[in-house]
Amino acid sequence: MVRGRKSASERRALMGLPQPAPAASADKESRAAKVAPAKAGSRPHADMADDARLRLEEMIVTLELKPGTIWSESELADRLNLGRTPVREALKRLEVEHLVEIVPRNGAKITQIDVMQQLLMLEMRRELERLIATSACRRASADERNKCIEIARHFEGMSDIGVMDFLRYHYNAKRFLTECARNPFVASAIVPCHAMSRRFYYLHHRVMHDVPVAAGLHAGIFEAVALGDEKRAADASDRLMDYAEELTRRTVLIRS
Repeated sequence: MVRGRKSASERRALMGLPQPAPAASADKESRAAKVAPAKAGSRPHADMADDARLRLEEMIVTLELKPGTIWSESELADRLNLGRTPVREALKRLEVEHLVEIVPRNGAKITQIDVMQQLLMLEMRRELERLIATSACRRASADERNKCIEIARHFEGMSDIGVMDFLRYHYNAKRFLTECARNPFVASAIVPCHAMSRRFYYLHHRVMHDVPVAAGLHAGIFEAVALGDEKRAADASDRLMDYAEELTRRTVLIRS
């Protein structure tokens, strides 16, 4: 799926935005100390936890870790070639995203995909997506608006793209748009909605075969944000959620 939690500078680099200029330092010795390379093996624990969360989420989204299965920390650490501590931290985050359930003394259980739960989640996601889109219209910088146009054009060009390439790009694009909204509370609330939606979409895209349709709906939101048109952004967001709800309900009809 997909990337884990990145710093603002890393997300700007992924989306092609310029980095802010570094603050001037009082003396050369201080500057040299700040840019000295880290020693080998000193990778921050938080980075390893982010990496573990990213890789585990993609394994869950792509059903490599199947719903209902239980995995110990040791088993997952071996699969990721990481220590148990970052894996434990990653599992805590994934539990918040409703992708795993921590089972004391057993490990983590991959949650089932439940259509009714998916529909309930979409009720909340509809409100959050609309708020993110309209807030981004008001608060995005000029550079961010220009980048929104680029993202919209990229989505519009997704006529022949694999589902994982789409979901990875979608992940970074949505993170970028959420950053443009400048609301950390909404940013935290939308994370589990996107995680659950990515897994559900991956499971059913082979039946729907509609990646270009989904991509086009996302393009409409980014175009509206680039123009700063709140009404257009809200309408585009609602069309996306109408599509998501329809897709979810169609899966019930197909199975019956």
